[in-house]
Amino acid sequence: MYKKLSVLFFAIMLSASASFAQQTAQTGATAQTRSAVSGQKYKIKGIVVAKEDNNTFVVRDDVGVDTRVVIEPNASIKNNAFLGGDKFPVTALVRGLAMEVEGRGDASGNVMVSKVRFDKTSLRTAQAIDTRVTPAEERLSAAEQNAERVSGQIDELMAISNAAKGGAKAAQETADAAVQGVNATNQRITDMDDYVVQSTATVNFKVNSAKLSDEGKAALDQVATAALAAKGYMVEVTGFASAEGSTQKNKTLSERRAQAVKEYLIENHNIPLRRMSTSYGFGELQAVADNTTREGREQNRRVEVKLLVSRGINQTVEVKSTTSNEE
Repeated sequence: MYKKLSVLFFAIMLSASASFAQQTAQTGATAQTRSAVSGQKYKIKGIVVAKEDNNTFVVRDDVGVDTRVVIEPNASIKNNAFLGGDKFPVTALVRGLAMEVEGRGDASGNVMVSKVRFDKTSLRTAQAIDTRVTPAEERLSAAEQNAERVSGQIDELMAISNAAKGGAKAAQETADAAVQGVNATNQRITDMDDYVVQSTATVNFKVNSAKLSDEGKAALDQVATAALAAKGYMVEVTGFASAEGSTQKNKTLSERRAQAVKEYLIENHNIPLRRMSTSYGFGELQAVADNTTREGREQNRRVEVKLLVSRGINQTVEVKSTTSNEE
């Protein structure tokens, strides 16, 4: 009994030590923080290294100085462009984005920002990275909470063992149950990055067209409904073309079809960008039917949509498929 308790206690201590070492390393690399002068104008260009809430960010400039910036409600948030650029909501700003802000210092040492500018390419890259980083951070937080909970269970088991030596068998069974619970929880954490297909949909297109049909939209509506009802999901979109025309033309056409599906899900169902994997067009590759027949070419002019869910969050997954056909 004492041997098993000692092994479990050692595992918890090892996990806590690793977490402490990581935090120490991060603290040692902390950049210098700027305290803004109240009323003074500031123009800062750097990378978003932290996001405290939808309006508050920490921007690190080229010399490694951090500035806490607060985006004002009526701030101008646009991408760099020759004719003014597009407007973006403050919620589009994520960690890793390279941007330039302008504003004035406030009484708390922050910079109240009235203007934000950035490149669209930098925004897309930062959002793609944030899609992967945020779930990993959530898993780490869950693991730390689990370690604290298990540590409390170990203390309780040790007290029971010391107070009632005559109940060794009962204490052993309790310890075994705690170990099994910890192992089950750790397995779920491990499964967080293991995505499985919950449902699939195939949307077909007319010759040389990337326009969605009513049937195609209906199939995508079903995918969006299932996605928004799930937890820990990703949507994968891949485009294809038949063998009519040149290889390069079909490659471009398949990419346009995939992009049309992706935009429909985002714009009509508010699927978050971080839930969308990078779409891809395979062109004539991976045909599912014979390109020498009309029926085969119709089947190959398609976009495949897969709803993926985390195995760690969704223990039971039933695969469903939806197909829309278009002449």
